[in-house]
Amino acid sequence: MKRLLIDAGNTNIKLASVTGGDWSEVTSLPSGRVRDLDLGQFIDAGQAWASNVAGDEVAMQISRACKERGIPLHFVEALPMQCGVRNGYDVPVQLGSDRWASMIAAWHLVKKPCLVVSCGTATTVDALSDGGEFLGGLILPGIELMQKSLIDATALPEPAQGRHAGFPRNTADAILSGAIQATCGAITRQHERLDAGSSVLLCGGAARLVLPHLALQAEIVDNLVLMGLELIARDADRE
Repeated sequence: MKRLLIDAGNTNIKLASVTGGDWSEVTSLPSGRVRDLDLGQFIDAGQAWASNVAGDEVAMQISRACKERGIPLHFVEALPMQCGVRNGYDVPVQLGSDRWASMIAAWHLVKKPCLVVSCGTATTVDALSDGGEFLGGLILPGIELMQKSLIDATALPEPAQGRHAGFPRNTADAILSGAIQATCGAITRQHERLDAGSSVLLCGGAARLVLPHLALQAEIVDNLVLMGLELIARDADRE
């Protein structure tokens, strides 16, 4: 069966289909243009699985688009236990579906202690134990949001795009470098708390900006949310 997978984030909506182990190309649409969502290329999908953290309007438009094409839709939410991952959040359902799907994908990739870091509008740093238990995680502003928040809350003029520097000598470089170093510091501290041998998986639009400045062995795995949705869908088919 062909499945349509939808990752609706704060900035972009990503879509892909998978049949067996064969994946289509991942396509993307800005979340602000969700009314333009057209699923014509996925009309032969037998079902759709979606993670949505972009709000009710986006959920409604995704539902509309799937209904127009006759594709049964399932919105994912975090459960206490799923696909071998145990959810340690105080209220499991309050964990974002994107974080949940990403951790499920990460666990199936590494099967060892792991930090799952999503570098998007927000940066999340989530920890998995050696038994697949979600221990907890951090949420902090993403690289771009840190810069924008600082500029909006101060009298600083909006600078040109900066470059990372160890000791920045202009405002643009200082703001970007501060955001990157703050992000790397959060990841490093959580890694120290978890396990020295833990894997670190990065995803999200700013992952390639962060990775070169992270003093840890880490790798970028694109589209963890979509990978997790596919695993969740397969697990549901077995029930």
